Amino acid sequence: MGMTDPISDMLTRIRNAQAVRKDYVDIPKSRIKMRIAEILLEEGYVTGVEELPSEAAQQYFRVVLKYHNGRAVIEEIKRSSKPGRRLYVGWGAIPRVYQGLGISILSTNKGLLSNRNARKMGVGGELICTVF
Repeated sequence: MGMTDPISDMLTRIRNAQAVRKDYVDIPKSRIKMRIAEILLEEGYVTGVEELPSEAAQQYFRVVLKYHNGRAVIEEIKRSSKPGRRLYVGWGAIPRVYQGLGISILSTNKGLLSNRNARKMGVGGELICTVF
């Protein structure tokens, strides 16, 4: 049986790696997962995102995790829309995560965006995950 939700897998890998204080986590590569990692980088939740050279069929990329005073910067990373139950929001209904301290990542017709950028551009879409 194959994996049904690669994005949930990515978020779980990040949570698990932080729980055991790893410096980085390697994730199977896809365009959408790379973009999620880039948004985490832009918003300051991770230190780096780098592609790993590979001859294998499945390519990986590395997310360098970020800690502050010994605590993981990402306190919570949750999947919102799931394969069995998609969650769509209009741009007026984009949720504020912890009064704006956290972010949500949306899949819009302008590509994957953080909630701030989606609001700025006036677009809604599928709510992929929330990060705090």
